[in-house]
Amino acid sequence: MIRNPIPWPDGARCAVAITFDMDADSILHLAHHEQANNKVMTMSMLRYDPEVAVPRLVDLFAEFGIKQTFFLPAWCIERYPATVELILKGGHEIGHHGYLHEHPNELKPEEELYWFDRSIEAIRKATGQPPRGFRAPSYRFSAKTLDFLVERGLSYDASLMGDDIPYLLDNGEGRVVELPSHYAMDDWAHFMVARDFGYMMPIKAPSHGMDVFREEFDAAWRYGGLWISVWHPMLMGRLARAAALADLIAYMKDKGGVWFAKLEDIAAHVRKVVADGSWKPRIDRLPYYPGPIPELPRKAT
Repeated sequence: MIRNPIPWPDGARCAVAITFDMDADSILHLAHHEQANNKVMTMSMLRYDPEVAVPRLVDLFAEFGIKQTFFLPAWCIERYPATVELILKGGHEIGHHGYLHEHPNELKPEEELYWFDRSIEAIRKATGQPPRGFRAPSYRFSAKTLDFLVERGLSYDASLMGDDIPYLLDNGEGRVVELPSHYAMDDWAHFMVARDFGYMMPIKAPSHGMDVFREEFDAAWRYGGLWISVWHPMLMGRLARAAALADLIAYMKDKGGVWFAKLEDIAAHVRKVVADGSWKPRIDRLPYYPGPIPELPRKAT
């Protein structure tokens, strides 16, 4: 199924990263700047992120002895320092996720770079070091994002969906490791219900949602793939879903041959096997196109 499987450490069958995007109320302020303070129910749902869910998840990871990656908009890092400290004390990685969950591919390049750099400084201040990796808010990776990742020395990106294993992104000046996922591995499509954002997904039992993630894991385990969840504490940290997550981790551990790792460690492993010649990755040159394709006429402005 995978023509060019990557050798995982210690002969593991697959790599697993249970990543969380702690957006908290940044997304409400972005979407409803003038009315956010009056949307109290939605605010309470989003603040469940730092107040209840992240502490629960950090405890859960500690029970299983695993360390993982949390992506936080830098505004949330500044707003919720106690939660950040809890994540760091657990030995977890904090990744770059924009400043206020802004959408990079809807910004001018200079605007994108301003928020990108402002976020790096906030992460440096909170953690003592710059971020190693980036996930574009809402996956909205722009034609310039790779340039900024290369220029600022980040090691990896986790925004794209181009493979079942890691690959490299090249802009002609440098390369970053791409650690891909896909929509089926995102809890938003399975569980998000929020009238203020226009998301009204069919409500399902946690076990039904977990069927998808478990089958995705079984395929990654069978064929040597990379399993990266893109989850949100306010969704997966809810009581019944957190219990289902514990069952899923136990299932993975019982199956054996699984490398649970932070994304920074997976990226470092990729760079190692590429450097020593034991694995040759696929390389995507970005941007895929310099602009609109010439076969279709441009609309008049």
